Amino acid sequence: MIHKFKMNGLNIVLDVNSGLVHVVDDIVYDILDLFIDPTVNGLVNILQNKYCEEEFKEALEEIMKLKDEGLIFSADTYKDMILSRKKDFHIKALCLNIAHDCNLRCGYCFASTGDYHGGRKLMPLEVAKKAIDFLIQNSGNRKRLEVDFFGGEPLLNFEVVKATVEYGRSIEKEYEKHIGFTLTTNATLLDDNIMDYLNENMDNVVLSIDGRKNVNDNMRKTINEKGTYDIILPKIKRFLEKRGEKSHYIRGTFTAHNLDFVNDVLSFAGEGFKEISIEPVIAPSDREYAIKEEHLETIMKEYEKLADKIIEYEKSGKPFRFYHYMIELDGGPCVYKRVSSCGSGVEYFAVTPDGDLYPCHQFVGREGYLMGNVFEGIKNSDIQKKFSENTVYHKAKCNECWAKFYCSGGCQANADAFCGDLKVPYELECKMQRKRIECAIMLKAYYATLEN
Repeated sequence: MIHKFKMNGLNIVLDVNSGLVHVVDDIVYDILDLFIDPTVNGLVNILQNKYCEEEFKEALEEIMKLKDEGLIFSADTYKDMILSRKKDFHIKALCLNIAHDCNLRCGYCFASTGDYHGGRKLMPLEVAKKAIDFLIQNSGNRKRLEVDFFGGEPLLNFEVVKATVEYGRSIEKEYEKHIGFTLTTNATLLDDNIMDYLNENMDNVVLSIDGRKNVNDNMRKTINEKGTYDIILPKIKRFLEKRGEKSHYIRGTFTAHNLDFVNDVLSFAGEGFKEISIEPVIAPSDREYAIKEEHLETIMKEYEKLADKIIEYEKSGKPFRFYHYMIELDGGPCVYKRVSSCGSGVEYFAVTPDGDLYPCHQFVGREGYLMGNVFEGIKNSDIQKKFSENTVYHKAKCNECWAKFYCSGGCQANADAFCGDLKVPYELECKMQRKRIECAIMLKAYYATLEN
């Protein structure tokens, strides 16, 4: 299988199974259509009329040489291995919903303004410590583990955050483990003491802000319906000054109200932010801010525009990185990771303030997805097995998709919410993801051509 597309003046061909990317001339690009669909009537005549016989023959020989060497139209050597693989249910990461409460009332909040439809509560330290125990005891021979502090707003329960980190550090060496801690915050509660603590103890920090002032304040409001931009921007800038080169990123959400989201990315770049992510809102189509099919043409153009801007800013000495364009073409994650999405329900779980276990934070509260609790462990092993058998090879649409090794099958929570089936990916999300992957590949190809 191959995928070919044009972008930024480049003819790009991706060999799906090997991951090799080729930048080719026009004639090779056109002749590849003969291999993709040899049944197209008259295609040979059209191409032979477009190019002289010698050019045509030379290009065809070049393609056949690549094919014979396994550099294009390569075989899928993963499928049988993955489908016959013995399942590993060792856990590597937990998302601790340390606060089912929030001091903001964001208009698009999937978590019902932070309480996940289950009442506002904070995680007791007893539950958090038991979650750490559960993670370590079920991690097998994994050495590197991860714990994400999430909400709601986790800084509403900051003392428990600190005590949980202290507890994890106190026992990890005994088990020859290392726990990497991450925290996601709306930044409203940041002060110098909290900033210093996070910079010292968090492997990564995610800061939420949506972009330009009017865009952010339209959706990200306080309980009193006030905009948050003027509150959080100075705090985020102060935090990043202190954090330096340590891992972090700015995370925003774009909606139908700001389809020109590249301007929001550039507003971040203008503030000196280097690590940026802006995600499309995922919402039912009856919400006035929801992304719909008719928005896709505009969104696709924006993604291409953003790729061009990344090149432009790099040339001007003001580089920044966009999260969704940071893909690996040289090896990347292990094969199983590339075909099995985020690992939710198998090696990654969300923990509620009561200690309940769900496949991920987006499944929290959904009927049928309660998998157990940190005190008694996994009780619903059938759900875990169902998630483990949900790779791209188990999904009909994914199995035939050129992007399967980069999106890994898409978000399972969205598949459940919009399609009612974990094995049926949400097509609107798929279309945006495929465009992001094309842009990411183009950037890799563009910089490679400069090196050559």
